[in-house]
Amino acid sequence: MINLFSTLAVQAAVSAEILPAFEAQHGAVVEATYDPTTVLMRRIDDGARPDVVIATVESLGSSPHVVAGSVTPIASTGVGVAVAPGAARPPIGTVDELVAALLAARSVAYSRSGASGIYFAGLLEKLGIAEEVNARATVIEKGFTALAVVDGRADLAIQQVSELRFVRDADILGPLPDEVQHHTRFAAAIGTTSTSPLAGELVRHLAAPAAASSYARAGLDPA
Repeated sequence: MINLFSTLAVQAAVSAEILPAFEAQHGAVVEATYDPTTVLMRRIDDGARPDVVIATVESLGSSPHVVAGSVTPIASTGVGVAVAPGAARPPIGTVDELVAALLAARSVAYSRSGASGIYFAGLLEKLGIAEEVNARATVIEKGFTALAVVDGRADLAIQQVSELRFVRDADILGPLPDEVQHHTRFAAAIGTTSTSPLAGELVRHLAAPAAASSYARAGLDPA
């Protein structure tokens, strides 16, 4: 068995297509744990020892718990906005339109533990609307923020596009405007304590050309 820690942003592609293909090809079983990068890296710092980790390039590059030479880029994605199915679709193509939509929303859902949520919290400060938006925001600890628009807790959900697309009932308005967009790059790496002979094969499989179409279907840009 191979123990995989993976960021939520690539879950749709990895769980539905990439891992099943790997397991069939190698006759292996992969036990996958999906969480935001910050949660995964905290668990690793606290003693968890996965064979393979998928996380942000920056987190893997600075971690003493992965083999440095094994860090392999696999995909990237930007931040987007989603609403409930059938809900009004406010324009967000410009920064002014985005600000107007955020201020008009009954509540905006985002997660402060994920890369997109951490960025969005800083963006609110930069735009000068943090106090007003946060006063009625739906801030979740971790998970898919689009669930909050589907179940009615919020009018807008902010998260990486691939994570928004994971919630099939959500309606994605689009990415943030280019001027305030933020792209996160993800990579796979081997854990320093891994004894699995297939750990390296899994990293190569995650970065192989055959995986690129799976990432694209999930709203990611292949590396």
